[in-house]
Amino acid sequence: MIIKIAESIHAGAIRDIYAPFVQDGFVTFETQVPEIEDFEKRIVHYTERYPWLVMEEDGVVLGYAYASAYRERVAYQWVVECSVYVHGDHQKKGIAAKLYEALFDLLRLQGLYKVYAVITVPNPQSVGFHEKMGFTWFATYENVGYKAGKWCDVGWWQLTLTEPDNSIPSAPIPFPQLDNSAVDNILKKHST
Repeated sequence: MIIKIAESIHAGAIRDIYAPFVQDGFVTFETQVPEIEDFEKRIVHYTERYPWLVMEEDGVVLGYAYASAYRERVAYQWVVECSVYVHGDHQKKGIAAKLYEALFDLLRLQGLYKVYAVITVPNPQSVGFHEKMGFTWFATYENVGYKAGKWCDVGWWQLTLTEPDNSIPSAPIPFPQLDNSAVDNILKKHST
């Protein structure tokens, strides 16, 4: 299994992985499956600043993970949100963990300090996975989303990538400006 940087050619496979999460539950608050073109645009937009990764085996995308802006204000530039999705046929194989490990190493390389996971609760599988990855719960927004005839709560978990110190932090390095060899080394390190 190989971890790669997502490209527009992966949009169809990413959509196929994501669609059941939209259609069959409350993991995401999207109510309609986005078109492939929407995913192509998302990949281009998100990777202007942060990594979007896919894991492939024999050319088949098994899962993906990405980071996105937490908030748009400049003071928030050192923190991000993250998401990971794995195809239903390939869950419980360590794919999500490998994708997150690679993603977090890349975020550290960029100079980011903290990552947030937003989870519709209850969701013991996702909560357990994120806590196993080192995330800790810090807040629940009650009745914040309405989907499929039901009000849903959302929990927030956080993971510190790097402890801030008292110095003035440098602005994070945009993902495309990272050293290619350093990125390749991280991707190889977490591929299986």
